[in-house]
Formats: sequence, structure tokens, C-alpha cells
Amino acid sequence: MNVPQVPVSRRAFLRGAGVVAALPFLESIAPQVVRAGTRTPARPPLRFGIYTVTGGTVSESWVPADRGNLTTLPSILRPLQPHKDDILVLSNLAQSGDSDGRLNAHEHCAYLHLTGSERVGKNEGRPVAGISVDQRAAEIMGPQSLIPSMRLGYAGGETTFFFDRSGRSLPVERDPRLAFEAMFRGRRLVAPNWARRRSAAANPAATENPPTYDRQVVDLVLEDARGLQRQLGSTDRTKLQEYLDSIDSIERRVRRMQEWIAMEAADLRNPGPSTPQAPQGMPADRQRANQMVNAVVRNPAVHAEYLRIMADLMVLGFQTDTTRVCTLALGSDEALFPGVVTVGYEHHAHTLEHHGNAARVEDADPVAREGCRQIHAWYTRIFAEAIAKMKAIDEGGSSLLDNTVLLYTSYMADGGHGRENYPVMLAGRAGGKLKTGRHIAYQRGTPVSNLYVELLARMGDTRGEFGNSRTSAKQAYNGRLPDLE
Repeated sequence: MNVPQVPVSRRAFLRGAGVVAALPFLESIAPQVVRAGTRTPARPPLRFGIYTVTGGTVSESWVPADRGNLTTLPSILRPLQPHKDDILVLSNLAQSGDSDGRLNAHEHCAYLHLTGSERVGKNEGRPVAGISVDQRAAEIMGPQSLIPSMRLGYAGGETTFFFDRSGRSLPVERDPRLAFEAMFRGRRLVAPNWARRRSAAANPAATENPPTYDRQVVDLVLEDARGLQRQLGSTDRTKLQEYLDSIDSIERRVRRMQEWIAMEAADLRNPGPSTPQAPQGMPADRQRANQMVNAVVRNPAVHAEYLRIMADLMVLGFQTDTTRVCTLALGSDEALFPGVVTVGYEHHAHTLEHHGNAARVEDADPVAREGCRQIHAWYTRIFAEAIAKMKAIDEGGSSLLDNTVLLYTSYMADGGHGRENYPVMLAGRAGGKLKTGRHIAYQRGTPVSNLYVELLARMGDTRGEFGNSRTSAKQAYNGRLPDLE
């Protein structure tokens, strides 16, 4: 076999080594910032958030009595009464996925929660499920922002909700201080000026930047490598093409990072109409943050402060276009609620969940069930505060809430590990793609995955299926949900 002897100059080698030395830094500061070739949207973009709490709900105090336009909300949703025209309540959605027999009831519910998988389980002790809806959303929309997706909150252990495309479970960030630093270290808080960005998107030539050193180095390597390609055999050409593809991808990311830096610099000079604020009550350092996290399950006052800070981080991430996909996995089945629960003597959420639920509601302990109702009304009050903040953020003729869809739900339908009639509420109009202010009751047992299909479709997904939306034994509506618009 004759191997072609191709001379490689010292200059070309050093230029290639320069790329090897410089680009890992770029990869670390710009992880998949935006899909290659995409530009800033011409209007405020759609954001997708999930606000999920533990313990399910108390259905008779959650589901509105009447279908259609919302009037007086049931007691758990009552804190959202001022915002009833901004929400959609969906009832009768269920999870029917099976498990491999290695999971307890909490794990079974948790792994199904955001994946809608037909089957979940464990492999060598590790959770296994399909991709979760937040990660599918991140594949679609995440590359268009600085951080593809954020997972914040108290989830973990039995309450593992997030899975990548390979089925591997993903962690959450519990520490609000670390989350804030990951989002804004080295950056100033600024609201995008969507009107200016719209103008820039319409006239891309006016915003072109001169090539940076990094781009020039990449261009030099691509130039030399393409010249080299003509002198190689077919096997080596294939290997070189793989290298060229990887370098070309890096070059596009470098270019997009330039665009991102330029956009933020322009926004700093001429910001949008809202003024981002760091969350009040943010722990000053890691030690105080750890103290807060450790006190969440013991002290409802700290628990409430923690929920508010995490919700504020989501709102801030959306407002500054730092991320367009954010999930808050909040609450804990092990939390204590003295002062929140005002009936009986039990304040432990998990105990109340089991005593307050049964196969038939009339068989449940009514005092424990009232305790569960009070806990979930407490969660909703804090969520309503976040909704009010999003409504007040002006994005130039529309609010942040108008340009967002928030899914409020729980990983169980009820505290007895039920998987029928989950608490499901959508807040926000998804950029005009949802008709809010209503209660829609679907066919009993309709897969939750059908909802995920609809949400992903509004983000641009054309696959038309997710999880077990088409494979469930209770398949309904051809895998979709009608009447959302």
C-alpha cells in the first residue's frame, strides 16, 4: 500500500496547534449557544418553563367544577384568581407507563413524570427512561440562548425527573447562589431590546463583525486542510472530512458567540423597556446558600423564601434571554409544614399524603386530606407571585408571560402515588399560540405525553409524537390535544 507523502509545513502545524490550544476555552464559555446559521428572532422568543411540586394535589379542590371559561377558581387555585384569564386548566390527563419492577412507587411516578415513557426502570442501579420534555425543548430552542436549559430546585434521589436522549438522568442545581453565578458571572443584567434586535435581524449586513483572532485561525486551518484533501486517498479524505466538519462547527459557534457578545453590548447601550433585578434574599455566599437549602424541609418560612428565589431566577433567565428552557423541581415530600397546615397534629408532608389519599376519596382521612389541600394552596400562592412578576415585565408591547408557556404540575397525581388526573395548568399565551382563561376536560386517561406533543409543536417540533403519545393503551386524540388555541 502506497501512502502519499504530504509535506506539512511548520507554519501550518503551528496554526493547527493554535486552534487546539484556543478552542477548548471557546467550547467551555459558549456551549451550543445557537444553532449554526440561525439569527436573532424578529420578536420576543417563546420561553418554556416547568414548575413542578411534590405530592400531587387534592383533585376536588383543584379541578374547576365547570368546563369552559374560568369563573371562580377552586380553593387550591384561588391565589390565581386575578390571573384566571392567563391560565389553562387541563383535567383527566394520566400516565400509563410501566416499570421494570425495580422501582418503588415514587421512582415509578418520577421517571414517567416528564418523559411519558412506555416503560421506565433501572440499569445497574441507575435510573433509565426516555428523554424528558424539557430536554427535547432544549434541543429545539436551547441553542438559541446562552444556556440551553436550566434545571433548578430540590429534586433528586427518588424524585429524578430529567433525562437526556440516551436515557441518562440529569442533575438539578439546588444552590441558588451557584445557579445565579452560572447565569450571570462576568455579565451585567440587561433586558434585550427586541425592537432593535428585530431591526438587526432584518438587516444582518449592518451587524456584521470583523473576524476575530479565533475565527482567523480557524479559517487558516480550514484553508490548509481543504488544500490537503485533494492529495489524499479516499480513506484519509473521509477522516479529514470528519475533522473539517468538527472545525467548521466550531467556527460557526465562534461566529455565533461574536454575534451574542455584540447583541448584549448593543442592549447595554440601548436596553429594552424592563429592568432586570437580582432575586431578593439571594444568599450572599455558598455557606449561607447551603444553610438555606438544608433548612428547606424543616422551616416553611425558609422553604417559601427558597421557592421565591428559584422562581425569580427562572424569570430573570427568561427576561435576559439567558435561557429559554427552565425547569423548577420544587418542594419535598419530606418537608414539614407547621403553620401552613392548621388542622390536626401532623405537619409532615409525606405522612399527610398517605393518610389523606385512598383508592376512594371517602376512605381517606379527612383531616390529613385538608392538610394536603392547605399545602398545595400554599404552593400555588407562591407560584401566583411569579406569574404577577412575569405579567409586569414589558417586552415592548407584550409581557414576558405573553411570550412564555409555563407548565404547573406535579410528579404524582395525588399523594397516594396516583397516576390518573394529574394537576395540569398552563400559564401564559405562548406567543399567541394558546387560548387561556379556560378549563378543558379531556377523555379520562388521556396520556400526559399528548400535552408534551402540543407544547413541543409550539416550539417548532414537527415530529408529532413524544413518549407514549401514540403507543399507550389509552391512546387518545391521535396523540394530540385538541382545542388549545
